[in-house]
Amino acid sequence: MTYASILSTKPWEQEDSDVLTERTHRYCIIVWNDDINSFEWVIMTLMEVCGHSEEQAEQCAFIIHNNGKYAVKEGSFEKLKPMCDAITERGINATIEQNVRQ
Repeated sequence: MTYASILSTKPWEQEDSDVLTERTHRYCIIVWNDDINSFEWVIMTLMEVCGHSEEQAEQCAFIIHNNGKYAVKEGSFEKLKPMCDAITERGINATIEQNVRQ
């Protein structure tokens, strides 16, 4: 509906529309800290697998190191599953967790 059609519509002609607040189920890849993998390896993996910029991958690596884990990518399960598998195949501990947002 355009702005012009809203102005030209009489109140009794306006359509009722319900706004649905649906919870969308999104998933995220959690990368877990360990004492085995180097910062460089984690950074390179995030860049190659998740498409992060170098700066973004570095920030993720530092957060993982300091907090023990970090959600490095969010999206649908179907999109994240191959990425998570690729990360774990490189010896980095990663899991997929569900996020529920309104």
